[in-house]
Amino acid sequence: MSDFRAATSVDIPTLRRLIESAYRGDSAKAGWTHEADLLGGDRTSDAELAGIIADPDQVLLMTEDEGEAVGCVRVMRQADGSTYLGMLTVSPGRQAGGLGRALLAAAETEAIARFAAPRMEMTVISTRSELIAWYERRGYALTGERRPFPLEARDFGDLSPQTLEFVVLAKPL
Repeated sequence: MSDFRAATSVDIPTLRRLIESAYRGDSAKAGWTHEADLLGGDRTSDAELAGIIADPDQVLLMTEDEGEAVGCVRVMRQADGSTYLGMLTVSPGRQAGGLGRALLAAAETEAIARFAAPRMEMTVISTRSELIAWYERRGYALTGERRPFPLEARDFGDLSPQTLEFVVLAKPL
């Protein structure tokens, strides 16, 4: 699967299902990149996705299989001219099959083509060592910078509250 396109408002319901299934709840545990053991509640909202889609400084790339979203990634232009990568999502049943690598490559290509970005950065929850290592194998490096986890995102559901923070990874494009 290598056909990627910019999401539109029509895609919001299918993207929302995909993102929630990959990040939260029991369905996410079928994959290896979930946050289901760290956070409860929703990962995103229709309003957040609509905002990303409507913003000319962002693009939400997606890919489908038989009309259902199976992967997406957000690319956002930052004030310094670099780009931010977020919401890299692969359907749990398709993880470890190369789609994540393809989405990452598509995001990097889009960052250069759309925003002429010299650099891509991202944040990852600091305790997600396997995910950090995955990005490092793809050329991203820890910058040494740490950022607080947003307070409004601290919905732990039935899980015990934890102190979370992000580490920043970056890669020249």
